[in-house]
Amino acid sequence: MTLHFLIVRKFVSFLVFFVAGVATGAEVPVKVEPVMAPHAMVVAAHPQAVAIGVAVLKSGGNAIDAAVATSLAVGVAESFGSGLGGKLVLLFFEAKTGRTHVVDAMDSAGSLDVAAYVQRPVEDRSYGYSAVCVPGLGAGLWAAHQKWGARKWADNVRPAVALARDGFRVLPKTRDFFAEVEKKLRRGDAEIARLYLPHDALPEIGTLLPNEDLARTMELFAHHGRDGIYRGPVAAAIVAAAQQGGGVLTLADFANYEVRFTEPMAMDFRGYQLACAPPPASGPALFLPIMKAMEDESFGGGPLRTAENLDRIGRVWRVVSPEMWRIVADVPASRFLFEKLLAPDSIRAIREKAFAAEPQRKVARGRRAPPPARREGATAPAWATPENEPFYESAMAATTHFVVVDAEGNIVCATQSLSLHFGAGVVPPGTGVVMNNSMSNFNYTDANELNYIAPGKRSRSTIAPTIVLRDGKPVLALGVPGAARIPTALLQVLLDRLVLNRPLAEAIGDTRIHYVAAFRRDEVEAFEAEQSFPAAVADGLRARGWKVELPEVAGRGRHFGGVNAIEFNRDGTLTGFADPRRTNVAAGY
Repeated sequence: MTLHFLIVRKFVSFLVFFVAGVATGAEVPVKVEPVMAPHAMVVAAHPQAVAIGVAVLKSGGNAIDAAVATSLAVGVAESFGSGLGGKLVLLFFEAKTGRTHVVDAMDSAGSLDVAAYVQRPVEDRSYGYSAVCVPGLGAGLWAAHQKWGARKWADNVRPAVALARDGFRVLPKTRDFFAEVEKKLRRGDAEIARLYLPHDALPEIGTLLPNEDLARTMELFAHHGRDGIYRGPVAAAIVAAAQQGGGVLTLADFANYEVRFTEPMAMDFRGYQLACAPPPASGPALFLPIMKAMEDESFGGGPLRTAENLDRIGRVWRVVSPEMWRIVADVPASRFLFEKLLAPDSIRAIREKAFAAEPQRKVARGRRAPPPARREGATAPAWATPENEPFYESAMAATTHFVVVDAEGNIVCATQSLSLHFGAGVVPPGTGVVMNNSMSNFNYTDANELNYIAPGKRSRSTIAPTIVLRDGKPVLALGVPGAARIPTALLQVLLDRLVLNRPLAEAIGDTRIHYVAAFRRDEVEAFEAEQSFPAAVADGLRARGWKVELPEVAGRGRHFGGVNAIEFNRDGTLTGFADPRRTNVAAGY
């Protein structure tokens, strides 16, 4: 309890310091305070979840044990973004072997009749039980623990049970994320409204918000492992609610869900080795080819955020982006196609196409409203139309990322998600579990497209946990929530750190940027940034044909998610970086 209190108090003090830093014009608009630890560390999305993870490490647990505890605790404290009703991709660097493993626990489609399902209204694929896939997170945590865990399974789950029963602390940004989708919470599902609108109102900052139903669900998880979720009363309650609500899930779908142990996508870059999530994760298939195509660029020695540098990166993004949409899905060919995209001849072709003489482009004039938020894995052709674009709402808070390093040097770098903010907006009665809406992430218009819906298939997702090594030794591990802005966030942080040798705190804290595809054939691509973006650079981009959008104040974190990272120092110590764009905290011992 004391550790929880100290981390919460430190976090509140940090919020005050951050606001002051922005107001006085710090070197970068968002102040990221590095946290040092000699042995082990957790960086995650809520101070109480971090306290739980650190306590597991101190008790002798390894990185997998702490990851189980942290993941479940984050699912309690950031219920709008992840949890037992959603998905997980976990990278595990095993110190004794030097290998990096991938645990793919992505959500999978149920036993649907494709011909009938594609005739449903578009909104049915984003809201309600018809949008729910079989969640993978619980199975993924169980499988990872069975393979690598050191402590007893139940001992890793019980702290999250207590957190759900006692309640998590509502922080200022927690309430903001609730308020952002208050209409969704009031839309019709009685259970989600009861749990997250106590007394029929948004929860007050500083109060505790308990979830006794979720505590009981996790008790079953603690006692019975995977079967506590995927068989028995919890699975039965979810399936019954889904079938009553027009969903496509069956008990067999839950019982037959399989976690995949796979190899990461790997790329050499300037003497570093990057290990990332493989398909159907699409984020790495965007930022890795862009980085490889820019490998020999000097960027004028920096800074990265000049009009010329950003335009050159954008030209490569314009070529790589449609290739990513074309090749990434839950099909065997995707890995080969991804590797082919990184091959030297493909990279040369990307550069030639990006920097060849172009026809005169329409010069951007004025401003337009920011395009609708893109969710993790959304289907988007080169030019999207209202007919083939799924139902939109904010997806920015619908994902979380955490990193754990133990005293032996093992690393867990994990991203977990509900797809959209509060998922499908439903909680099966008696479970306390917010369900995903990952059905929104499939293609429904082209049966030949690799991401086209099919029973048991896993939808594409932009999540992109990443571990960077040099000569086989870890250098840093990082990731970020933020839907389509995940790969562009990692792109800029990694270029700043690995090419321009910028301190990681500055790379994370500087003005966040993003490239946005044209939604109609008469539009040009847009360049998004936080409002701290220099006016002169914005003018330079407009002169080069980009529309420039500045959708939010630096540090707000709605559009541009918070990067969490741990860096490995030469003396064996660790440095944690918790981006205050979200409620992130770093702590260790």
